[in-house]
Amino acid sequence: MAKRAETQRSRGKRKRPVGRAPVRQDRQIDHGRLTAAVRETLIALGEDPNRPGLIDTPERVARMYEEVFSGLGEDPSRHLEAVFREGYDEMIALRDIAFYSMCKHHLMPFTGRAHIAYVPNGRIIGISKLARIVECYARRPQVQERLTSQIADLLMDGLGAKGVAVVIEASHACMTIRGVKKPGSEMVTSAVRGLFKRNAATRNEVLSFLQRRVHG
Repeated sequence: MAKRAETQRSRGKRKRPVGRAPVRQDRQIDHGRLTAAVRETLIALGEDPNRPGLIDTPERVARMYEEVFSGLGEDPSRHLEAVFREGYDEMIALRDIAFYSMCKHHLMPFTGRAHIAYVPNGRIIGISKLARIVECYARRPQVQERLTSQIADLLMDGLGAKGVAVVIEASHACMTIRGVKKPGSEMVTSAVRGLFKRNAATRNEVLSFLQRRVHG
C-alpha cells in the first residue's frame, strides 16, 4: 500500500515550468576571478596584458560581464509582486522592447526586440514590469528559444492570465561575425500559452498583430 501511495504521489508531481525555474539568490559574481581569467585569456592569445592599452582591459571586461550577466542572481518573479485588480479582459500588448543578451554557446551577444501580449484574468501589471522581466531573463547566458519560453511561462503562471503570446526577433553575433558570417539575418521565435495556443484563429491574429509594426 505504501509503495502504491508513493507511486501515485510521484505521478501527480508536475515538472516546474521553464519560466519558474528556481533562482540562486546567493549567487555572486567573482570579480577577482573574472579579472584573472581575462588576463589569462590575453596571454593565451599571445598578447602581453602589461603593455599599454591592455593593462586595464581585464578589469574593464570583468565589470562588463558583471553588468551583462546581472540577471543571474535576480528572481524575475519579483516583478509580479505589484499587480492590480482590474476588470479589463481584452488583449494588452507591448511591442518593440529592446534587449541584449549573451549566447551561452559562444558568449557572444545577440540583440533585438521582444513583443508581448496577454489577456488578463482579473490581474494586470504595469507595462514597465514587462520590460524588466525581459531584461532580467536576457541578462544571463541564454538561447533565444529559452528566453522566449521563460517570459511566456512566467507571465502565464504568475498572472494567471487567460493567454500569453511572446515574439522575439534578434540578430546573433555568433552567426553574423563568425561561422557562416551572414550579417543582416534575424532569428524569430514565438511562444503562445492558454487561449492563444488552443485557438488557431486567435493565435494567428495575435502573432500577426505583434509583428505588424515591425514589418510595416
